[in-house]
Amino acid sequence: MTELENASVETTPRRHFTLKKLLQGDSIIWTVFFLLCLISVVEVYSAGSTLSFKSGNYISPLIKQATFLTVGIVLCVIVHKIPCRIFKLVPILGWPLCVGLLVLTFFIGGDVNNSSRWIPLGAFSFQPSELAKGVVITAVALILGNSQREEGAHPKAFKQILYVTVPVCLLIFTENLSTAAILFAVVFAMMVVGRVPWKQLGKLVAAGVAIVSLTIALAFAVPKDGKLYDTVFHRFDTWVERITDMFSSDNDNGSGIPKGSKEEAAQFIRENPQVGRAYVAVASSNIVGRMPGNSVERDQLYQAYSDYIFAIIIEELGIEGGILVVLLYIILLFRAGRLASRCERNFPAFLCMGLATLLVFQACINMMVAVGLFPVTGQTLPLISRGGTATIINCVYFGMILSVSRYARRNKVEDAGKMEFARAK
Repeated sequence: MTELENASVETTPRRHFTLKKLLQGDSIIWTVFFLLCLISVVEVYSAGSTLSFKSGNYISPLIKQATFLTVGIVLCVIVHKIPCRIFKLVPILGWPLCVGLLVLTFFIGGDVNNSSRWIPLGAFSFQPSELAKGVVITAVALILGNSQREEGAHPKAFKQILYVTVPVCLLIFTENLSTAAILFAVVFAMMVVGRVPWKQLGKLVAAGVAIVSLTIALAFAVPKDGKLYDTVFHRFDTWVERITDMFSSDNDNGSGIPKGSKEEAAQFIRENPQVGRAYVAVASSNIVGRMPGNSVERDQLYQAYSDYIFAIIIEELGIEGGILVVLLYIILLFRAGRLASRCERNFPAFLCMGLATLLVFQACINMMVAVGLFPVTGQTLPLISRGGTATIINCVYFGMILSVSRYARRNKVEDAGKMEFARAK
């Protein structure tokens, strides 16, 4: 081999596998994602004492949650490599599928906590509403992206958005009011950001108030032993009870926390064990917390590893641990907003903001319930609460946001190159 050939071999750059090449996109969102996954593993393992007792294996909840998170992380990595323009196909393929699955849930859905939200799949179960939320938001982002004009969104966009949103929300509504309300609220926020005419939004609000009023009237009018009540309004008593308990005159300042003596507080906990134990967990944190694995209320609190995991986080990690979790979701929202501002095209910007708003809004509802600032809803803490398909789907949502961040970063690099070229000229 000649000296020239040796020099060419030595100067050829070697391609090494690096984590930076694997995890592209916004590093801050990646950090938020992995921190949420880490908190999930620790807190689900700590809060899952009842699951360990039922299974007879103390490490089983940890292995199961770690497995779902591993699958979710792999899917997140795969999805974030997909160009975000490909996500325009999601509504075309996903919307009919989600509607079909939601209808199927009415007939074969498993009954859990007096509601049929899951389709049993052997050892696992699938909640179609989790998938439907992302599909609807992607569809709304596509409609808003294609309808933008200088003076705002085209008026036709409003009807198109309702066509894809209302049927899904109605199918979710009867079994999961809070999920339907969160989805509709996120879509409404996207329409505000997407400059849908205020006149149309005002009519939507008025129609919403009228529909809610009519639903309440029908629920009281329909006989409770009738077939219509069993199929459509059977969850109404639960909704009324939760809202009434939240704003009862026996509670202090509408916080849900009982006022009075210790005996009255103990009576409240006996009558409302789920809510009462969550309040005790938060109150007993003593600011610094009991440290991971030392929760006392996890053995008494139903769904401590799911709906009320934020109360266990505060009990074990203290107020500062709760603040950390809140900050992670806030950072996600603000970072998504910054990424959206860098997008040259409308669809990626609306998609990024819509998915981030969905995750953060659901997290806020869960955390507010845990500390007594909102009626009980049954919403989980995204990516932290124990879950199966919900955890995996939330990881996919993060992958879609990170895909947009790759697109936004490329635009930023191209803009920087153009500026340097202009300076050189």
